[in-house]
Amino acid sequence: MENNGNKPEISVILPCRNEEEGLAFCLKQIKEVIVKNNLSAEIIVSDSSSDKSPQITLEEGAILLKHNKEGYGIAYLEAFKIAKGKYIFMADADATYSFEEIPNFINQLKQGADIVIGNRFSGKMHKDAMTFSHKYIGNPILSFILRLFFNTKIKDSQCGMRAIKSEYLKKLSLQTIGMEFASEMLIKAIKNNLKIKEIPIGYYPRKGKSKMKSFSDAWKHIRFMLLYSPLFLFFIPGLIFFLIGVISMTWLYFGTIKLFNITFSYHPMFFSAMLIIAGYQIIIFSGFAKIYSITHLGEKNKILERMFKYITIEKVGIIGLLAIMISSVISAFIVIKWIISGYGNLNEIKNSIIALTFLTIGIQTVFSSFMFSILGIKNK
Repeated sequence: MENNGNKPEISVILPCRNEEEGLAFCLKQIKEVIVKNNLSAEIIVSDSSSDKSPQITLEEGAILLKHNKEGYGIAYLEAFKIAKGKYIFMADADATYSFEEIPNFINQLKQGADIVIGNRFSGKMHKDAMTFSHKYIGNPILSFILRLFFNTKIKDSQCGMRAIKSEYLKKLSLQTIGMEFASEMLIKAIKNNLKIKEIPIGYYPRKGKSKMKSFSDAWKHIRFMLLYSPLFLFFIPGLIFFLIGVISMTWLYFGTIKLFNITFSYHPMFFSAMLIIAGYQIIIFSGFAKIYSITHLGEKNKILERMFKYITIEKVGIIGLLAIMISSVISAFIVIKWIISGYGNLNEIKNSIIALTFLTIGIQTVFSSFMFSILGIKNK
């Protein structure tokens, strides 16, 4: 619904998949809000329905975008392509949100916010609007993980009512097609230092059957957050493995470990070596992920960017070669001792494990230095 045929200021987008029970209610309310507040707005229903939703959309005078592609994220991505508004307002078509909030969200954008998201937990949560598992387990856990991983204060990360300045859509380069789209938008906004404003809103019982798949949708959110947080996915687990390996190997090398009247000699050192090698490689993966996010995804990290200027492929390669040289010296010592003993039996298993560990780490370091250099090449 544009004013005088001019370009609308607001694009109201509703993702829709078989929402005939709630869609008409939502569209009528949106139109009332537009007229009441004299808004310049268009209404886009991004549809993949097999029910009467498309017919309802046309009857109510909204723009029907019929793409038939299943997915919460894809519904928005398709609608963004045709949205003309300076401000994008987003909400579900199941009557769980009150569209009376539209002016409030838009005013927050005009006052300086780049993204505005509703908080259903600080507003009025109506009876039966949210299941027990979603209210007390799913949503709080997902929001907590987002706060922990990405240093944000957002309390209701899964809220479907939000608004964004359209100028930032290209910068965020949103790509996910499923429910994890909600997390992707916030994570990329955080990484791009956009101003996020969270405001209390009401939440109502839905009209029609829910399409959510609680466990699979929750896992998609968690998986996406892990992929965008190499500190938690790679670095911390890798560091734990590496430190346990180093401590246990040092302990076993200089003595024995006795637990529950069982004495452990050098055999557990193989396990220690495995932890060191695996942990070291996982830590390297965290570096790969971080550098890629900086050079290809637009993330900012001043400390790492400064380090990358001084830590060159040559310097990292030299460190790897030093580790290989240490391994070679230990191996040479073992061989010399074997020759001196007249090629007899040797008890040099501990030193052999140390040599093997240094050799593997050295090789990892040398070839990883080339990978760091490749990932450090920025897209033009």
